[in-house]
Amino acid sequence: MSEPAALRHDWTREEVEALYARPLNDLLFEAQSVHRQHFDPNRVQISTLLSVKTGACPEDCAYCPQSVHHNTGLERERLLPVEEVVEAARAAKDQGATRFCMGAAWRNPTDRNLERVIEMIQAVRDLGMETCVTLGMLREEQAKRLAEAGLDYYNHNLDSSPEYYERVISTRSYADRQQTLKNVRDAGVNVCCGGIVGMGEDQNDRAGLLVELANQEVHPGSVPINMLVQVPGTPLYGVERLDPLEFVRTIAIARIMMPQSYVRLSAGRNEMSDETQAMCFFAGANSIFYGEQLLTTENPETEHDQALFARLGIEAETVERERADGPSCPAATAEAEPAS
Repeated sequence: MSEPAALRHDWTREEVEALYARPLNDLLFEAQSVHRQHFDPNRVQISTLLSVKTGACPEDCAYCPQSVHHNTGLERERLLPVEEVVEAARAAKDQGATRFCMGAAWRNPTDRNLERVIEMIQAVRDLGMETCVTLGMLREEQAKRLAEAGLDYYNHNLDSSPEYYERVISTRSYADRQQTLKNVRDAGVNVCCGGIVGMGEDQNDRAGLLVELANQEVHPGSVPINMLVQVPGTPLYGVERLDPLEFVRTIAIARIMMPQSYVRLSAGRNEMSDETQAMCFFAGANSIFYGEQLLTTENPETEHDQALFARLGIEAETVERERADGPSCPAATAEAEPAS
């Protein structure tokens, strides 16, 4: 096998557009070759996502049914008790999940709410699972507090290219998101950061998103690539749907640009065929969410995923994450509905 390519943080949009323009067979061959240099191609990391506080989010993200700005009929719920979260995490572990992700519909958590989430993190870690939370923006001291609590991953998506972002969200700037990511990295917590495609953006915007993700000073440990889930009552309901092959291309390019990261086939799987998902795995996706719901939107049933894995000869990865290049954490090497 050839030597793995050096990790890059200087991608240009023109280079990424050239990748999009390549014949699909050539692109998939390169992506699969890169994937095999760093991961077992027949293992997929399993995560489960639970909404621990649903609805009444003050942000106006045009894709999100939890925003107070959109009339989607979603009822506001309070922060779940720790015992209920632990019960859900235990069930997820029994189904094969190795990482448990908790999302709260906040612009940013109060210190009091952060301490309650920390109780959840510590209780889930006691089950032997990796932990991930998405709580909105974080101050520097809050990120440090999460690191002290042993949090493994913090999810904070960039969502789109900087140019298209302003057409989707007005209540939180791109710079706000980048600052939270910096706070998380500086605290020593692994970053989970990706975006959403199919929001009406063009290919240049998709290239711009991937450039922003790959040119971070450290590649995200996990890169969720979400297909927009269209929810009635949100401004993006009814936009033209993205060609599934364009989605596959995006997965493949993410794999080429961020070779040591977990690329997660995230929101939108419920509307994908088994064949589309199989192509995504071949393109380098090696993480999914298990469970019948992602925050507030539907996800394939666990039994369906297990049957698809059996057809493809794929196995769920263990918590030790048996990687081809050894280290268990991509960020420690040389380097959904969409959660916010």
